[in-house]
Amino acid sequence: MTNLPLSPNIATLSPRRPSRAEAEEAVRTLIAWSGDNPARPGLEKTPQRVADAFGEYFAGYGLDALAELGSSFEESSVYTDMVLLKDISFESHCEHHIAPFFGTAHVAYIPSTRVAGLSRIARVVDIFARRLQTQEALTNQIAGAIEEGLHAKGVAVMMSARHHCMAARSVHQTRVATVTFRFLGEFERDAALRDRFMAAVRG
Repeated sequence: MTNLPLSPNIATLSPRRPSRAEAEEAVRTLIAWSGDNPARPGLEKTPQRVADAFGEYFAGYGLDALAELGSSFEESSVYTDMVLLKDISFESHCEHHIAPFFGTAHVAYIPSTRVAGLSRIARVVDIFARRLQTQEALTNQIAGAIEEGLHAKGVAVMMSARHHCMAARSVHQTRVATVTFRFLGEFERDAALRDRFMAAVRG
């Protein structure tokens, strides 16, 4: 698992959050470094737009994934089989180049005494995706939060994504998909259960 807390915020990750004006000035510097004029008409308002976009891209730092799962409820019928959400769309940005990557997540868990509203699972994926990430860390964080937040007996996460840093630079591979997995609890111990998960995802 990642060493970062499941729900880090700006205060815990940075000693001082730059001001909005400083962020916009940094964008102007990058535009000038790229070889263009940040004061020309087409770019004059770009720093404000980029700051707005970053606020949306990285809104996950201000949200708590475990709090999203805190509204789970007792399952009176004691449902003990796999709960699977397939094809959860996500968009994130890699921490190496701040380049986007996007794809789908498949998340399953085995309840113990609590189940989550289905939208809460998708929300957990979105919260962690809206941070600077690697796909490997993102996969771990989602699984860890669901295990901790629901006291789940088992968790399985599979993510498939295409990375802009591979498509637009370096090797220029536009069709490569990266697939990551994390199995916890019963999914880690039980090969047959993992096979059921994989068959359900592929089906």
